[in-house]
Amino acid sequence: MGLLDDKVVIVTGGGHGIGKAYCRGITREGGTAVVADIDEKAAYDVAKAIQDSGGKAIGVDVDVANFASCQTMAEKSLRAFGKIDGLVNNAAIFMNVPAEKGGWQEITEEAWDRIMAVNVKGLWLCSRAVVPAMQRRKEGSIVNISSNMAFNGGLTMMHYVVSKAAVVGFSRVLARELGNDNVRVNTLAPGATMSEEQPTEQAMRNYERTASTRILKKVERPDDLVGTALYLLSDLSSFVTGQTILVNGGAVLH
Repeated sequence: MGLLDDKVVIVTGGGHGIGKAYCRGITREGGTAVVADIDEKAAYDVAKAIQDSGGKAIGVDVDVANFASCQTMAEKSLRAFGKIDGLVNNAAIFMNVPAEKGGWQEITEEAWDRIMAVNVKGLWLCSRAVVPAMQRRKEGSIVNISSNMAFNGGLTMMHYVVSKAAVVGFSRVLARELGNDNVRVNTLAPGATMSEEQPTEQAMRNYERTASTRILKKVERPDDLVGTALYLLSDLSSFVTGQTILVNGGAVLH
């Protein structure tokens, strides 16, 4: 028996990094992963790798900043599996789609709007597309991915930090909105996570420097986040909603 036996979970940004780890974890626990990504090839590659190892998954291309695309994602999931039990709103501009950096007065208006369109509006649009399927069955779990940086105010990326702080507020309101439908909404906030498959030497030095400031002195990796995501998606957390869990090795206490 797995934690997610027979559950169907959509993971946006599932084709790379932490999203890929969520998808693998979901299928290891008996669930079905809908690997949704703007990088269509990556989504299909992850789904195929899961299928080849005996798991259940499909790949779907999605632009979370486009409502019609989000609706198509939901429709494909329902056609394939007949239901949607979980949604991990993981897609974001940060690593695989790099975020522009600079002081708060140096960030361009275009960069600000692009971050907000994906990291904030994208959560809203994906939820709008997927939640009706959960409401019809009076059950479901949504896990929205924030960031450690929303709690420590990381420098040079104000637009990213603001977008990830918005995730917390979005989750709290949506949890209240959907409580009567027995749909739970929670936030998972990772610390600085080594999500690249081949990090540069400079990147590794940065991760190791961050690790030295944590209570648990180790570099955070995608698999360190999977257990918490699985808990929030599973029936183990059936009475947990509107909450934020920081998974950062004690870098920030909340």
